[in-house]
Order: sequence, then structure tokens, then C-alpha cells
Amino acid sequence: SILLIFIIMLFSQKDKGLTQVKTGLDVLLEKHLNLLNGKKIGIITNQTGISSRGKHIIDELHSVKGVIVLSLFAPEHGIRGEISNGKQVESYFDYSTGIQIWSLYGKNRKPTSQMLKNLDLLLFDIQDIGARFYTYISTLGYAMEAAAENNIEFIVLDRPNPITGVKVEGPVLDLKFKSFVGMYPIPVMHGMTVGELALMIKGEKFMKNMDKLNLMVIKIEGWKRDMWYDSTGLKWVRTSPNIKNLNAAIIYPGLCLLEGTNLSEGRGTDSPFEIFGAPWIDSNTLVDKLNSLNINGVKFTPVKFVPKDIPGVAINPKYENLLCYGAKINITDRNKFLPLKTALLILDTINKTFPEKLILFPSINRLCGNADLKLHYNKDMTINEIYEKWEKESKEFMKIRKKYLIYK
Repeated sequence: SILLIFIIMLFSQKDKGLTQVKTGLDVLLEKHLNLLNGKKIGIITNQTGISSRGKHIIDELHSVKGVIVLSLFAPEHGIRGEISNGKQVESYFDYSTGIQIWSLYGKNRKPTSQMLKNLDLLLFDIQDIGARFYTYISTLGYAMEAAAENNIEFIVLDRPNPITGVKVEGPVLDLKFKSFVGMYPIPVMHGMTVGELALMIKGEKFMKNMDKLNLMVIKIEGWKRDMWYDSTGLKWVRTSPNIKNLNAAIIYPGLCLLEGTNLSEGRGTDSPFEIFGAPWIDSNTLVDKLNSLNINGVKFTPVKFVPKDIPGVAINPKYENLLCYGAKINITDRNKFLPLKTALLILDTINKTFPEKLILFPSINRLCGNADLKLHYNKDMTINEIYEKWEKESKEFMKIRKKYLIYK
């Protein structure tokens, strides 16, 4: 019958589809709501904290009988992702539920005991991006520390690492350069989920009072380490205003280093972190030189762009309203692409091709997590020496990381 054919077609379509990964939030809603019974809860989340049926964690839990959501905590960019990078907010109220929101990206980066008053449990549900300088994982550490000090349970609702859990690259942070964009001695690309990272923060005592912390991770179901985000069946939600898609997320761990220079990293355009340049670059010369290096997994094409102020996305971007020339990064094989190595080669090529033009700001050390790039531009280290040092550091890190990995 027609109905039977339709059902068979429906199932064969489903098989062709993607694995449907269940996030920690989905698993909590399906199997573990009893953990929340009768407890007064605080939720640390943002626009990425949505269930697979597209509802925000706040709205999901607000409607569950017996669950008391007392307060919300917003990281950088706000609870529903409406605030541009670096912009500080204090406290406000959630427009959908009227619950008090405390900002963890204003005067306080760490929840105070006043904010945590009357809470029994903190839930953390934020989609990370797998790069050390993403501030959500710094917020995670501070919240864990505050929970330990105030005797509050802490549950991480885990989510996939969008750029896989197998790729680890870049230097391990030297704690002399510790800041909110790098708090732990981990590489730029750590290859861990937020849940695994929380276990490591506790286990390696990266924050104070970790012995006292009652920590639980609700695991993702159906995720394997070598999966990219687009094979999880989960909808992409911008993790921050300038990470529009998975492609930008893949390039970001390398291209973010350009924020510590006088090069535009594409903020204020339609393609942040996928293009870069400056008014003083000759696109064709640069692209020819970069392509002649045959960098693994990537090809460059010339671009022109004018960075504009975009409210809520890019405030006063570099070279605002000026015509910039540069290159677009086209990933040809994401499994072979090494974002940090690529970024080093981009900086090196620009420095050699346009002498005296490239400026490194002090913030490059914070992003890098060391002073290696400054040393290179003082002629103390070659690019290859720097990268070999970074590779050694990330291999050492992987030995420590092993004991905290939850997924195969």
C-alpha cells in the first residue's frame, strides 16, 4: 500500500541521515530530572544551551513541575547571546521568565556568595568551541571554584567539541601569561569537551578548593571523538557573535592570534575568522606566496573587504570603514588542516613580504600563552623551532589529558 511505501521511505531517509547525538541537556531531560527534585538551581548558560527540540534550557526547566530555577548566570555575550564581544554587562532579568540574571562578564567574573545565596545546585550548559581563549571555559573554572567555596553541587551538561576531540595543537599556556582568555596550562586546541575539561580542572587542581567540589558530568550520548559538529545532527547555534558557522570555528584557534596584531581578522564583515587583511597588503602577492607554501588542507584566494561597525557583533573593528586587502582561507581538507601552524605561516609570510608593516601587540602573548612570537620577531627563534616546541608541549599535555577523557 502507499502508506507502507511511505513508512519504508521515511525509515530509509532516517538511516541516511546523521547520527543524532544527544547532549547532556537532552540526557538530563530524558533520564535525570530526579537530580533536580526539590533543589534550588542556578543555571550558567547562553544562547547555545538548547535542547534537540530547539528549546532553551531556561524554558525547558522553567516548565518542569518541582524544578525551582532561582537564578541565571550569563557569560560573555549574555544569556541569549545578544551582547558583542568584550562588552561588559552587570545584572538584568530574563525577558522570557523574569528570572534574575547575574552577569559573569561585568564587575565579577566569579559568582559571589550573594549571587549564590540559597542555591543547592549549579548547572553549566554552554557549547564551547575547543579553543583555550574562549572565555566560557574560564567562566566554568570560576563557577566551579565558587561552588566549592559555597558548598553547592555542580553539574556540567556536556556538549560535543565542535572541531573534534582528536585534534590537539598549539602551545601549552605558561602560567606567567594567565588571563581570562587563558586560565589553564592547556594547549590552544585542547581536543576536550567541557565535561572532560571540568574533570581536568578538578583533578589537576587548576582552581582553588577543588577537593571540596561535588562535581558531576552528564555525558553526551552517541558522540565519538573524531566527529565534527556537522555529523552530530545537532543544529549549529552561533557560539558567539563572530563564530557564524563551523568553518569559522575550525579556523578560529589559529586566526584568533591575529587579534594580537595590526591585521584585521575579518571582524565587522560577513566572514569573521575566514578572511584577514589590512589596507597595506597586496592581496595577489600575499596569496601567491601563501599558496606556494603548500600548507596542508588549505588554499588561499585574494579578497577585498571593508570592516564596518555591526551593533551586537563587532564594535569599532580594526580598520573600520577602510578598504582592506588580504586573503580568504579555504579549507580543502579539515582533517589535515592545522590552524595554529597555518596562522604562524601567515604571520611569517606577511612579515617577510611587507617588511616593517606587521605590528605585534602585547596581547599576542596572552593569546599565545607565551612570548614565543615576540622572540621570533626579535630573531631569536625560527618559525619551525617555535612550532616544534609547541608540538612537544601538546604531546606532553596529551599524556595528562588521557585520564580525563570520557568518550572513545
